[in-house]
Amino acid sequence: MPRAPRIASHLAAIPASVYSSLAERLGRFAGESYPLHVGDTWMEPAEGCRMEDLGVAEYPGMHRYASVHGMPALLDAIVERERAANGLSLERDDVLVAAGATGGLGAVAGAILEPGDEVLILAPYWPLIEGIVRSFHGTPVAVPVLAGEVDSAEAALAAVGRRRSARTVALYLSTPNNPSGRLLPRAWIEALVGWARRHDLWVITDEVYDGFVYEGEHVRALPLAPERTFLAQTFSKRYGMAGNRCGYIVGPRAVMGELRKVATHTFYSTPTAAQIAAVRAMAGPGDAWAAAACRQYADTGRRAAARLGLPAPAGSTFLFFDVAAALGADGLTGLLERAVERGLLVAPGPSFGPYPTHVRLCYTAVEPERALRGVEVLAGLLGR
Repeated sequence: MPRAPRIASHLAAIPASVYSSLAERLGRFAGESYPLHVGDTWMEPAEGCRMEDLGVAEYPGMHRYASVHGMPALLDAIVERERAANGLSLERDDVLVAAGATGGLGAVAGAILEPGDEVLILAPYWPLIEGIVRSFHGTPVAVPVLAGEVDSAEAALAAVGRRRSARTVALYLSTPNNPSGRLLPRAWIEALVGWARRHDLWVITDEVYDGFVYEGEHVRALPLAPERTFLAQTFSKRYGMAGNRCGYIVGPRAVMGELRKVATHTFYSTPTAAQIAAVRAMAGPGDAWAAAACRQYADTGRRAAARLGLPAPAGSTFLFFDVAAALGADGLTGLLERAVERGLLVAPGPSFGPYPTHVRLCYTAVEPERALRGVEVLAGLLGR
């Protein structure tokens, strides 16, 4: 018998399901369900910014390809927003519109990684960043610092320093953090970006939840080292447009052309209608929507945290916490199975780094009172 062609060996390290392998079982649950495992919102985008609001009469060609770079109107709106936010003299050439932050971060990885290059990833982290790095033949290196492992900028520097090697080329951070809900303090970001500059590393800063800050200060990394920093942003979170697949990267002009090469040969261009919806959202309705969402998310997050005996989240839309005290002989898998038997899905900690006894809960995935009923189910399982 002839042998089948091989598949790429590096794919073996990339999980097929990063949030929960139990999702299909939830679909068969007969009662009210609580799918709190994926980071999304139950809210529809602002009126006037939905797909139903767009028509060919107003937007001829809206079903055709857009420029790989991005639609001029959207590029201009992004440049205006990021100039104001970061205090930099940005231009269109500093921006790539992408198929979500996911597509944008893939373009970054494709542009900067050689096979075997290492990316230090502050953990816990957004699960897809690990697979993105591996997909472009890099090696993700988790640096646990955001679940209480360290308590100072100096300790964070020591942690990344211990894991840096001759193959390290970049440092990835996420603030407000998915999954912990933490905001990285100014001292940490300044120290980490300065450390990356001293060691001639790229900085990749994922700030897609910066519209949802409930307590403290959101500190931007891009202004600290614009010559080596890539900012990942998306319309998925701020404007409730996750299904549109539209985001962007701001980065050093000298290498953005290389990102556009990767984009051209992966997703080619970002959906045209999604870009039109983003332009409409940035013109005003989206920011009012985001402000209302922020108030609601903050209230739901505080109530969920209080019921579970946790500190209130400072930002993002998640709670991430250790459930070791409630685990039996069947471990985390057993707890997750008992949860799905009650209609609840939460994400397993190992998806976010070396956290075998943690779970992540998204309290915005369904409407607030339903989410809190799901929290009640979890509290019962944990004996809280």
